[in-house]
This record gives sequence, C-alpha cells and structure tokens, in this order.
Amino acid sequence: MGLSGLGIFHTIIGIIAIVSAIIGFVKYGKIDLKKLTGKIYFYSTLVTSLTALGLLKHGFNPGHIFSLFIAVLIVVAFYLSEKKSTSHTARYFENFLLSFSFFLSLVPTVNETFTRVPIGHPLAKAPTDPIIAKTLLFFLILFIVGSIYQFRKQRTTNKSEIS
Repeated sequence: MGLSGLGIFHTIIGIIAIVSAIIGFVKYGKIDLKKLTGKIYFYSTLVTSLTALGLLKHGFNPGHIFSLFIAVLIVVAFYLSEKKSTSHTARYFENFLLSFSFFLSLVPTVNETFTRVPIGHPLAKAPTDPIIAKTLLFFLILFIVGSIYQFRKQRTTNKSEIS
C-alpha cells in the first residue's frame, strides 16, 4: 500500500469522518453540528482536509484543491450553524454544504480505495476505471436523493417551529 505516517493518520481520521457522517445520516437524516456525530464529522473532516495538503505524491494536484474546497464548505456550514442558528433559511444551506462536503470526500476516498484494495489486486487499475465512475455515479444519485429528503424534512421542521 505504501502509506507514509501522515498518510496512515490521514486515512484513519478520514474513516472516522465518514463513519460519523453515516451515523448522523442514519440517526438524524443529516450531519447535525449540534450532535456529537456532527462535531466529530466537522473536526475529523477538517483535519483530514488539512493533512491531505501534506500528501504530495505527485506534487500539488486537483486533490489538494478538493481538500481546500471541502474545508471551506464545512467552515461555512459551521458559521451558519453557530452565527445564524435562528435562521430557517441558513439550515437549508448548512445541510446542503455538509452533505456536499461528504459527497466530495467520497471522490478521493473511492479513487484511493479502489486503486489500492485489495492489496496486490486492486479493484481498479487507474482513476479512470469504469468501476470508479459507476460507484461515484451511485453516490451522486444518493446525494441528490438525500438532499431532496433533507430539504423536505427541513421545510417541515421550519414550519413546525413557526407554528
């Protein structure tokens, strides 16, 4: 596999972020920064994004830009959660930004996992392998369906809070 110490740390923290997001989606229908799973997602995603900048296998590349973009998304979502906590409109954006950051995190995760695992006979030979594209398409569809679900659920929550 050939991971450096930073690469191993990055991978472990990234797995924690993904697991916490999945638990949040299952329990609450979203990544909720007010819940423990949301806090774990936020901090572990932030650390994962920043440590990705130190992984320079092929120099500065699009993956690093992805990492910076994901960090910006979660920081903006955090701002909306903390500073705009009474804004019903901000909840829509917060939910979308966190879900979008999760989806974007899956792009390098799928790519790296499929081109490395199982060791010696990886599922994909290169990032352009069709299995990677099909898997990401599946996750894109889940992201779209999940975003619609979150929008509808948030609308219901907003209406009940107004009443």
